[in-house]
Amino acid sequence: MKIRISYFLFLSFFLLACSSATEDAGESSEPEVVETPPIEEDQATSLIRQAIEQHGGDLYDHAFIEFDFRDRHYTSRRNNGGFTYERIFTEEGNNIRDVLSNGGFHREINGERVALSAKDSSAYSNSVNSVLYFVQLPYFLLDPAVNRTYLGETTIKGEPYHEVKVTFAQEGGGKDFEDEFVYWIHRDNYTIGYLAYNYLTDGGGARFREAYNIRMVEGIRFADYINYKPEDDAREVAEFDSLFEAGKMTEVSRIDSENIQVEVLN
Repeated sequence: MKIRISYFLFLSFFLLACSSATEDAGESSEPEVVETPPIEEDQATSLIRQAIEQHGGDLYDHAFIEFDFRDRHYTSRRNNGGFTYERIFTEEGNNIRDVLSNGGFHREINGERVALSAKDSSAYSNSVNSVLYFVQLPYFLLDPAVNRTYLGETTIKGEPYHEVKVTFAQEGGGKDFEDEFVYWIHRDNYTIGYLAYNYLTDGGGARFREAYNIRMVEGIRFADYINYKPEDDAREVAEFDSLFEAGKMTEVSRIDSENIQVEVLN
């Protein structure tokens, strides 16, 4: 009897020990939860984010926009990560439709798709993209290829602005990645009042644009621009606000988008 009782006592202690070891192992195998501190956003990125919110925010991601610019009709459709840009116009009696999308670029003449050289395809697609890019500013300024630098505060026409410089990484920055932009974002309402750019394409040049004719269409902010150039062919775009204030800018054109319509997509 004593042997049997000792055996059962031993077995009980063994099972209890195994049970405790298993529980301890289970507890120790659980990963320790470590809270990752939030990454502080730099001031330039924060300002751009607030500007996008004030200009339309998430509406840009699911909207159909159409307008007329210099006798050509443009449309932009963005939804669920996809986009399609179109430019429609008549030239020498032919109806031309340029289409730029996630899948690439093509041109149709009188309803028939035509073959294009690589040079022409690049030129036409860049032209379409440029117009839609400016009309939908500042929507694209948080793209991964965009480098943002805060330059400080300034005053233009008595109004306070933050000055943000934008350049582009070569990878993902497009054909004109070497271009340099500066945006003046209002200190109080975070809207873009002015922008300047220094471009190298076709001999290069620099421009300063003043927003006017501001209007909201279905929750998205649009502006036309008075286009200026510096009198002395200066290229330091960060200083263009000072030249503008000093009257050393000459108006060269108006950038007017007409008949703007917006349909918010589901």
